[in-house]
This record gives sequence, structure tokens and C-alpha cells, in this order.
Amino acid sequence: MEYTPESVVKMVDHTLLKPEASEEAVRALIDDAKALGTYSVCISPNMLPLPADVELGDVKLAVVCGFPSGAHHSEIKAAEAARSVSEGADEVDMVINLSWATTNQFDKVEADIRAVRDAIPGAVLKVIIESAALTDDQIVAVCEAAKSAKADFVKTSTGFHPAGGASVHAVELMKKTVGNALEVKASGGIRDGKFASELITAGATRLGLSGTQKVLDTL
Repeated sequence: MEYTPESVVKMVDHTLLKPEASEEAVRALIDDAKALGTYSVCISPNMLPLPADVELGDVKLAVVCGFPSGAHHSEIKAAEAARSVSEGADEVDMVINLSWATTNQFDKVEADIRAVRDAIPGAVLKVIIESAALTDDQIVAVCEAAKSAKADFVKTSTGFHPAGGASVHAVELMKKTVGNALEVKASGGIRDGKFASELITAGATRLGLSGTQKVLDTL
């Protein structure tokens, strides 16, 4: 299947999560997102609330939570998510507790996700599972936990873990596990249109991209 820039751009979370990102860089990101027509921008929570003179237009606002390690107390993640939504976020991308996932404590993973879900009932919740750091069985179990906790998406990666980012195999497995109950976001290491197309074919309905223009140019 072939994908056009016009169709793919509507799946993009235009992302800036560098720790040193400035307010000026976030302003530029939002300007780019509006010019390109991306679905959203994805930024760090310390950038909220946005300055009064920044207008998003039709672009949604996504904010990360428990990022990038996920090694935060659940109540801290929940409070962070709730504050982000109160300050304008439409969507929250939370990182799971990877230690619990890699030691097969999936009841704890589910409880962690549920704590954030309960804190932001009206917002879209994406669950970052760091698929490259998990076995196939663990990917399945974490996706099942996210589904049970009523998340809206499962997401491959933060883009910061040394194990790697998105893969076609992980997206296929995640989509097979969640079916139509949740959507799948692919992020981490997506730098060209060919790979983006492969991930969409595998089941991704959202893409986290920091180099959006290059991806669109190479479709």
C-alpha cells in the first residue's frame, strides 16, 4: 500500500522532547505543526501552560508523563498527567514502569496505567511500553494490561531507551494483541517515509516524529 504526505501527516505527533528544548523551540515546533498540518505536537510538561499568545489552531496538544524512565511512583504520574490536562493537554503519553514489565509483574503495570487513566478520564491516554526492551510475551502482557486499564493507545517507545525504538514486528504484535480496542502509536527512530509506511501497514495509526518534514518528503 502506498501512503501520501497528505494522508500520513494527519497521523503525526510532531515531537520535541529534548531536555534542553526552549520556549522558542516549542513555539517553532507549533508553527511547523500548523504549517504541515500534523495531528498534534508532543512536548514536555514543563512547557505548560503555553504562553497566552501561542495559538494551536486545529493542532492537538500531547504531553509526556513519567518520561523518559517510567520509574516514578504511580501517584506522581497521575498528578503530573492531571496537571498537564488542567493546563491544556488533550493527550498524555505515559511511560510504564519498565522494571515491573521486565520482571513479569503485570498486575502492577496495569495498576500504574489505571492510576493515570483515572486521573485524566476525559483525555486520550497513550501507554509507552519500550517494546525494544521487552520479549514478545512481555509485549503482549503489557498491551493486555493497557487494554484492561482502559488506555486509548499503546506506543512503542520513548526514543530514549538504548534498546531501540519502533519496529515493524513490535507494531504487528501490539496491533494483534489490542485489536480494535486500542490504537497503536509507533515512535522512536522513524526517520524516512519507507519505514513510516511499513509501520502504518503493520497497524500503527499514529506516528511520533521529530523529523516530520523528512519523513513526508521521502514517502
